[in-house]
Amino acid sequence: MNHPIDKRILSLIHQHHIFTLAITRGLQPWCATCFYVYDEERNLFIFTSEDDTRHIRDAVETGNFLTAGAIAVETKMIGKIRGIQFSGIMHRLEEEELKTATKQYIKKFPIARFSTLYLWGINPDMIKMTDNRLGFGRKLIWHS
Repeated sequence: MNHPIDKRILSLIHQHHIFTLAITRGLQPWCATCFYVYDEERNLFIFTSEDDTRHIRDAVETGNFLTAGAIAVETKMIGKIRGIQFSGIMHRLEEEELKTATKQYIKKFPIARFSTLYLWGINPDMIKMTDNRLGFGRKLIWHS
């Protein structure tokens, strides 16, 4: 049974559109910055990335689709620091899931309709949000 995700976590996810994606190939970590759309109903981060990018190539060639990501709010004020870290399994979107995701992605990023989209999804299994506005180092944690 999935537990509901705290509305404060969802709010931060919806307020932003770029995450840092982290993968590993053997002992070699790699990060990529990706534009995303979040489908709350399916608990799915949607992003586009071509097959020849290092992060996609590394995942596909090794079969290791375990990933982690981060969304950060940039501020110099310690009391306003907020951010999200998540983990999950990345997968290429296909068929009906792809059709729905394409519409969502183009709605958020209209310029994307002029590009070929290579859509991927991540269903997070854990999300941790740090929100210093709630108290220094305060964490909100969700698990699937």
